[in-house]
Amino acid sequence: MRASLIQLQVDTAEPVNARRERACSLVRERATSDLVVLPELWPVGAFAFETFADEAEPLEGPTYQAMSEVARNAAVWLHAGSFVERAPDGTLYNTSLVFSPDGRLAASYRKIHRFGFDKGEAVLMGAGDQPVTVPLPDTTLGLATCYDLRFPELFRQLVDAGAQTLVIPAGWPARRRAHWSLLARARAVENQSYVLACGTAGTNGGVEQAGHSVVVDPWGEVLAEAGPYEEVLTVELDPAKVGKTREDFPALRDRVLGLDTP
Repeated sequence: MRASLIQLQVDTAEPVNARRERACSLVRERATSDLVVLPELWPVGAFAFETFADEAEPLEGPTYQAMSEVARNAAVWLHAGSFVERAPDGTLYNTSLVFSPDGRLAASYRKIHRFGFDKGEAVLMGAGDQPVTVPLPDTTLGLATCYDLRFPELFRQLVDAGAQTLVIPAGWPARRRAHWSLLARARAVENQSYVLACGTAGTNGGVEQAGHSVVVDPWGEVLAEAGPYEEVLTVELDPAKVGKTREDFPALRDRVLGLDTP
């Protein structure tokens, strides 16, 4: 299974429509991949809070339409990162979309853990309340977004729901890059799953982005890692490695706390 992570540069000086077209072009170039992943809030910038309300879209707005079309054109599974969704009641959400190779929406996920500590995303956006998994032909994706990475209980729920590959689009700040790399490996090791963590490059909202998108295998080995600039990682994954790791070192079987009891 071939996966490509597009570490897109997000600069608020670039018009949203131009970046959307550029993202589509980069996805089309990955037509030999099975799964393509874009980062968090790439249309607007994860820290460009002042643009959220003006650039918010309905679920099936311009970003949805462009991503559906390019997934179909490239014939890939596309995790289209996330965008600012405006729900019918006016609430804004940080919403991820996953499209199948025929352009059908396979799943959407509203970010559960909002970042900001009483400002920014934490006060501007509503919170999702449901973990989401997506079955693909060769693996099952578990969806999370950026700040979610700090909350291991979400990933346990995703694994319990069948996830084997954890996909985490992000707009992670450069000043906490060490946490990004550490937590991505930790989530892979403790859940014995692949982790595909796709960040952004550039600066938005005055915040330099970490970049350093990373692919980690179920044993915690880094298979590929990007630098700080716009870059595409393409990696061959062996879906059978998840089951083999869990069989050879059955730590998940020994869980005691946090399990439902009969």
